[in-house]
Amino acid sequence: MRRRCENLHAFTLVELVVVVMILGILAAIAAPRLLGASNQAFDNGAKQSLGVVRNAIDKYMAEHAGALPGADGQELTFKADIKNYLRGQDFPTCPVATKNNGVSMTSGSGPIASSIGGTASWLYQYETGAFYINSNATANDGVTTYDEF
Repeated sequence: MRRRCENLHAFTLVELVVVVMILGILAAIAAPRLLGASNQAFDNGAKQSLGVVRNAIDKYMAEHAGALPGADGQELTFKADIKNYLRGQDFPTCPVATKNNGVSMTSGSGPIASSIGGTASWLYQYETGAFYINSNATANDGVTTYDEF
């Protein structure tokens, strides 16, 4: 003979289904917000990396009577010139472009749109000291391109 346990406490199938549905609704509301924050953080990381290099260029110029780093147009010279002015030991990695972490050195002072491309992640106008992300892909705001940062 079996004994019936009258003090068993358990969830019914209906209660479990209701809980799962509520969790699904909450996830549907929260997921887009979390993904948007992730995209914004990605763009902020790109701006931070740009700021680090731009600050290093400014510090170099301040200590060298206005001379620009990498004035000979060589990537190795540019990186060597600003190495002591960067935070950390390594040149910042570009989070945007899936290219190598090189710097495309370009002359001139005009718009950089025609210089975008190639295999380098960064773009530096060594005659003006302007430093950009070497990508015209659209940022996560859907309007700005990365070379406009």
